Amino acid sequence: MKKISFKTVVFTVAMVCFGISFSNAQAKGERPKKPPTFNELLEQMDANEDGKLSEAEIKGPLKDDFAKIDKDEDGFISEAEFKKAPKPKGRGRKDNK
Repeated sequence: MKKISFKTVVFTVAMVCFGISFSNAQAKGERPKKPPTFNELLEQMDANEDGKLSEAEIKGPLKDDFAKIDKDEDGFISEAEFKKAPKPKGRGRKDNK
């Protein structure tokens, strides 16, 4: 039987480790979720089905910025106001410099 050299074993182990780490890096690179549309928010939060979202009906980051989004200050977020709303900032990448 042929004797396996030390270099061959080290090379094989290194390639296996590289392959595992590369495949894990690819799995973590999932695509981020798209923000919900106004119609999706209405389906989820518009309790009285009036086509607008009141501050009492909404939750999450939208509620935190309600005053900024409700430009006409009528107490509701309409579809037009929602489309013009500032987009929340996502988590940025950390640069290792």
